[in-house]
Amino acid sequence: MTKQQKSEIINFLAAEFKDSLAIVVCDYKGLTHKELETLRKEARANNTKVQVAKNTLVTVAAKNAELGDVELSGTNIFLWSDDQISACKVADKFASANKEKFAIKSGIIEGKISDASTVNAFAKLPSREELLGMLAATWMAPVTNFTIGLDALRKKKEEEAA
Repeated sequence: MTKQQKSEIINFLAAEFKDSLAIVVCDYKGLTHKELETLRKEARANNTKVQVAKNTLVTVAAKNAELGDVELSGTNIFLWSDDQISACKVADKFASANKEKFAIKSGIIEGKISDASTVNAFAKLPSREELLGMLAATWMAPVTNFTIGLDALRKKKEEEAA
């Protein structure tokens, strides 16, 4: 790889990392190409990006993105997203399905270096859409109950009148 290519990768990753709220570092040793494609498809469906890159390039990119000094070793694949939960969910789901070949090592969530347990905790949280749905259901509950009560009163009045 030429210096120009390395520089392009570093600049690309630094720009991506700067805009993302979650970066998950995973070990993927032993995965087949088909399994990696499955991970990429799942990531694309969840607005998450996936990249395999040299540890030294990612370390420089993280430093350029002002994420601090990241220590990396071994075979790593990087997942990142614009929100804190998507990348964590994709990594956790894939790690559960491929326990012997894929493992979450660490992550950077909102600019702070996190361990695997923190990434797993974020994966368990509901997504933004799920939270909005819960909020809407909570707001609609009083109206729904009031409507059900009115309907029951109307039916009772109709039965008494008959």
